[in-house]
Amino acid sequence: MPGSVTLHDVAARAGVHYSTASRVLAGAGRVSADTRARILAAAQELDFVPNAQGRFLKQGVSRTVGILTQLAAGTLSLPVLAAATATLGAADIAVLHYDAEGHPEALPEITRRLRSRRIEGLLIVGDGPEQPLQPLTAGLQVPAVHAYAVSADPTDTWFSTDGAGAGRLVADHLVDLGRTRPAHVSASGSVAAADRARGFADRLAERGTALARPPLLGDWSRAWGAAAARELLDHDGALVDAVFCGNDEIAAGVEQTLTAAGLRVPQDVALVGYDNFELRFGGREGTDLPHLTTVDPHLDLIGARAAAALLDAVSGERPLTPGAHLVPGTLVVGRTTVLG
Repeated sequence: MPGSVTLHDVAARAGVHYSTASRVLAGAGRVSADTRARILAAAQELDFVPNAQGRFLKQGVSRTVGILTQLAAGTLSLPVLAAATATLGAADIAVLHYDAEGHPEALPEITRRLRSRRIEGLLIVGDGPEQPLQPLTAGLQVPAVHAYAVSADPTDTWFSTDGAGAGRLVADHLVDLGRTRPAHVSASGSVAAADRARGFADRLAERGTALARPPLLGDWSRAWGAAAARELLDHDGALVDAVFCGNDEIAAGVEQTLTAAGLRVPQDVALVGYDNFELRFGGREGTDLPHLTTVDPHLDLIGARAAAALLDAVSGERPLTPGAHLVPGTLVVGRTTVLG
């Protein structure tokens, strides 16, 4: 079986000493071209796979990083984790993964356990910027980076979404379309939602426009979007001409109520969401416009950039820069603001 082939088998097939085969396969040592060719041919014939871990241990390195997730199965953290592990894998880095399963209070204990392992760096994947994570890196002698999370320690390094920037993107899009009576429907008690609302309102003011009424805040559900839209319709008889929603689920509820009331989207009311669920989870590709205009927060880029920064720090190529590194989102224009 290929898995049982050892370096001694390769040496015997090539007719050389074990140490000679070891030097050649490690890319070291001076041997004749004929001897080198026999060793390489024998290794290929036997499908020999060198023990990378053993080689790394001899070099005093592990080529392994730890990944600590707050909730690995989270809908929004999954793209971050997938992109991070792909980036690390492309650099031939092994991963040791621990998951807190949605219990942030378990993170410090898991971090202590990771300290006993031969990791060269630590990537902490959060479940969003809602609640800053308590410092987890005390006592670690290796670089650590947070992804899709905010650390309460300003000396830590974290990569997250640019919520205020997303709000500005939406404001510019709606103003450019000539909308003058925008509304905002989102969730209460959310740091991320508040960032987007602030960017939206600030950019509207810069463009000489203002919200038609104060933001309507509830939860993240489609049902809340539908209820909020009914309130918008009842508001002093003054119809809004655009709605920016805190996520795509809320936007779906808003659209449901608007169309049930006989209003046309986007002719009467333009509608924008946030998350880009239709593309990332619905698999829509191609040149056709998606249904919902939304903002893609690029969660995959957050994971990839956080992992790349960790790799640079581990290799000594570039030290970590403390503080927030915000990844800009992209406006995805669909048929709820532009007729396709």
